[in-house]
Parts: sequence; C-alpha cells; structure tokens
Amino acid sequence: MNRMKVRFAPSPTGPLHIGGARSALFNYLIARHEQGQLVVRIEDTDLDRSRREYETEIIESLRWLGMDWEEGIDKGGENDPYRQTERLEMYQAYAQQLVESGHAYYCFCSEEELEKERLQLIEKGETPRYLGRCRSLSPAMQEEKSKAGIIPTIRFKVPENQVYVVNDLVRGQVTFESETVGDFIIMKSDGIPTYNFAVVIDDVLMGITHVVRAEEHLTNTPRQLMIYEALRFKRPEFAHISLILGNDRQKMSKRHGATSVIQYREKGYLPEALFNFLALLGWAPPGEEEILSQEQIITAFTLDRVSRSPAVFDIDKLNWFNQQYIKRLDIEELHTRLKPFIEKSPLASRFEALGNREHTFLMEAVHDRLVCLEDINEYLSVFLGEPVYEPEAVEVLNQEGVSEVLKYFAANLPEFEQPDEIKAYLKAIGKELKIKPREVFMPLRCALTGQMHGVDLHYLIGVWGKADTLKRLQAAQNKFNLD
Repeated sequence: MNRMKVRFAPSPTGPLHIGGARSALFNYLIARHEQGQLVVRIEDTDLDRSRREYETEIIESLRWLGMDWEEGIDKGGENDPYRQTERLEMYQAYAQQLVESGHAYYCFCSEEELEKERLQLIEKGETPRYLGRCRSLSPAMQEEKSKAGIIPTIRFKVPENQVYVVNDLVRGQVTFESETVGDFIIMKSDGIPTYNFAVVIDDVLMGITHVVRAEEHLTNTPRQLMIYEALRFKRPEFAHISLILGNDRQKMSKRHGATSVIQYREKGYLPEALFNFLALLGWAPPGEEEILSQEQIITAFTLDRVSRSPAVFDIDKLNWFNQQYIKRLDIEELHTRLKPFIEKSPLASRFEALGNREHTFLMEAVHDRLVCLEDINEYLSVFLGEPVYEPEAVEVLNQEGVSEVLKYFAANLPEFEQPDEIKAYLKAIGKELKIKPREVFMPLRCALTGQMHGVDLHYLIGVWGKADTLKRLQAAQNKFNLD
C-alpha cells in the first residue's frame, strides 16, 4: 500500500487565514498519524495579488504553530519547483495533450460575449455556464480568428450526461451531474492555468494520495474529476472539512475580530494553545479532555472523527485555552515569552531597571491573570506607571477611617524579602486596628494604584519595595488630603 501523502497549497495573496491554518493543521495531523508525508506548495497564479512577502509570512505562521513538512517550498524535494508560476511548461504540455485528444479546445470568445451569454441565462432562470460556442470551430475558423489577433483560452469539453460520484471521507457519498457544469477554462489566454487544472496536475505529479481541504472546494471536485478521467490519472481520496463560522453562524470575517494567524501571534496567543484550539474546530477526540499536547492530538486524529457540521470559532473558548497554557508555563519561561511584548511597552526601561527578584515577583503576580501575553502592558502600567484614580477609588479614600489605616501602614511597614511577609503584615494591621481585612486592603489598593481591583497588593508592594511604596502612599495622602 502506498504511503499516505497530503498537501497544503495556499495562495500568497494575504496572511495565513485562520481557516487555512486549520486546513493545514488537519493535513499535518493526518500525515503524522498515518506516518505519511506532507507537501507545502504555493499556488501563485493570481499574478495581480500574489506577493512573496505573504508567502514568507504563511511559511513562518505554519512553523510558529508547530508544523513541519517533508517536501515543499522552503525545503525542496524531488518534485521541485513548488511554485505554480515556475511549473507553467508542465501545465501547458498537459493542456495541449487534452486538446489533441479531443477533451479540450481553443476558445476565442471575448469577455463581452461571455457576459452577454451569462446575463441571458440568468434572465431565463438558468445556471450561468458556458454553452460551447467555440466547441465546433473548424480549423479554418480558428486560423482566421488567430490571424485577427485573438489569443484563445483553452476550455475543457465537459462530457454530456455523466454522473460523478465521490466517496468523501468526511461527507460520505456526494454525486455531481455533468449537465450542471459548462465547458470551463483550463488555460487562460496569457498561458496561466486555472486553479482546477493546475491543482490536478500538481497533485498527480507530486503523488498526492489524499486531498484534505475546506468544504468550499467541494464544488470544484467534479471539474477536477473530469480532468483526472480525461488524462487517465488515478484520482486521490477526497475529504472536505467543514467551514469555520463566527458566533453568529456566519462565515468568519473581519467583523468577528482577528482572522489571520499573525494577528493572534501579535496579540500574544501561545502557538501550542492555538494549535490545540484549531484541532478541535470540527474534530472531536475520544474522551472528555480538551487540553491535549501535540503528540496526544496526533495519536488520536482520524478523519472519521471529523464533523460534517460547521465549526464555530468561539473567541472566549480560545481565550480560555490560552490562559490555561499560560498557567502551565514556569516563571522563567513566562518571562522569556513576555519579553517581546515588554520590549514594546513605553515602560520597558522601568521594567529593565528592576532587579531579578522584582522581575520574579511581577511574573508571579500576573502568571494566573494573563489571557494573552499582550495583557502584560496593562499590568506594567499598574506596577510601573503613575496611578490613575477611578471615581470609585476616590470615594473609598474619602471614607471615614481610611486616613488612620494609611498612617498605620506607613509607620509600621517592615523591611521584607518576600511578598508573603507583606501579606502577613497586611493581615496583622486588621487585627491591630480591629477592623475587617477589606477595610485594610481596599484603602491601600485605592491609594497606591487608583483602582478598586487588580493584582494582589503584596506582589505590588514586593515589586515597588519599601521606599517606593511609601513615596506612592505619601503622594496619594497629599493628593487627597489624607494626612
């Protein structure tokens, strides 16, 4: 039995979309599960929109997510080249073969003629399609049009009254009738192949055994099957995975928030969290556990557990995944992952000026609070910025007894080494003054940070140190006349 070989073939017309990343991931997972091979190639025949910088970004995004492959654009292989624009001679040769065998023909129709035909069919309530105007042009007529300077396309001659059946590995048996498909272009007049033609040639020449792709490509399948049949190629197995929808059950778009992998990377989502989350978009592992390592997902992944129903991209669920993965990082690793985000902060120099001990205290303080790594900026402003007083915090500071708590705290704050020592001291204030813990913590928090809620107070004081804490407190006392 041949070793399974799958492919991911993005178009470099923009950053890697989250749907494309999920398709790539499913190909990666099934290849690893079956000990097969993954090919990554580039479909760049959209000359107006394709960019090398997008190609680079797509490859970097796949690598960042934790995927690798055996053959492809940045690795080479026996089927090099892996850009379609570098394979044009291959497509042209097979297109000519189809013309010579009578399965394709030259079409000289203008855009205006095609548009007129399309509108006429719509007026009749019929599906727009090409009706074969150039199917029967004699060699003499073809020569006449060529002499007139008309550069033809090449159209595939769709067989009449044929039924094509696909036993889709996800969707089950799917049937197509050739009558619903008009003769379609396989080579444009500029010598560039269309998607449905190039993808077949690439898949065959690269030995692809299984085509795992998004459901939106299902309508392309009958055209591709016709080409396989006409060239007497063995067709691969097909598996069409469901679309990804937003919470409103509409196709993912910018209105749902970030749509590209790089946007999630820049926000500070961990690659292993996004990997885990994407794997569960349309695939259900056995058991109840959702937090799964890459190895666990590979071991469990099979196409028969992929759902036919659309997958819903729930940002709240992704945030939960990301927070769980951040919580699993040790303090040193968390610090390492946060560095790129801290370096972009206007408070970066203040952070760097802290000692190693204070860095550790700060990391411990935010460890279980971060949803995304970029959230560190919010916390840096609390630790290292000037207090911005919320109206509610000001109300607290104006309450009776607050001044006494602040004065006692300032007069008795001991030297300390660890935040736990501060925590114990804060509890002791309540016992000494015979007041509730909230009546100690809330005035101090409001005075020192200007906020009602946030990071544990003992961590904040631990990072500031005794001297800076007392400076902050004195500034608040002066501002609100609390002496």
